[in-house]
Amino acid sequence: MSIINDLAWRYAAKRMNGNKVPTAKIEDLLEAIRLSASGFGLQPYQIFVIENPELRAQIQPIAFGQPQVTESSHLLVFAAWNEITEEKIDSFIQLVSETRNVPVANLGDYRKAISGMLNRTQEAQANWAARQVYLAMGTALAAAAHFKIDTTPMEGFMPAKLDELLDLSAKGLHSVLMLAVGERDAAADYMTNAAKVRYSKDQLFIRM
Repeated sequence: MSIINDLAWRYAAKRMNGNKVPTAKIEDLLEAIRLSASGFGLQPYQIFVIENPELRAQIQPIAFGQPQVTESSHLLVFAAWNEITEEKIDSFIQLVSETRNVPVANLGDYRKAISGMLNRTQEAQANWAARQVYLAMGTALAAAAHFKIDTTPMEGFMPAKLDELLDLSAKGLHSVLMLAVGERDAAADYMTNAAKVRYSKDQLFIRM
């Protein structure tokens, strides 16, 4: 099945049936997210994969009671770095060196480019990191559709309260997005058979 058909199939599930997504599919989804694009390849975020039902029950009121938080198989919390330190950049450069078998000394210009581009206020760094989370979320949604996994991307939650619950500040992180992963409840979800509403190509794209 083509990626176009996969994307036409997907929608933001409003209700899920609680069925567990097979572990192999979850691992494929996580690997797709790991391979997502990000600025400089830096991946300035971490993703919490939450199965614990008690913890998800605590998160649900923080997400304004959205049922998918507890009905899903897994809940992913995407949390961005609060600050992009020189130490984190050095750690990334070391990873590049080891992965590509290139001496760190040969990566000096690359490191300078990263450091120079991200030489901003801490608030600006945190905002930049959050935008990278959206790239990862886009990959997650497309990959989940390909694997026929239902999802619900969520911005509708109280970040400060979620950060407190997960102790994210102590980890140098702040929550940006959540993704409920599971199986749609076709009987309870009024959107299951709804037509996908999107602007036409002529309306959306400006060709120059």
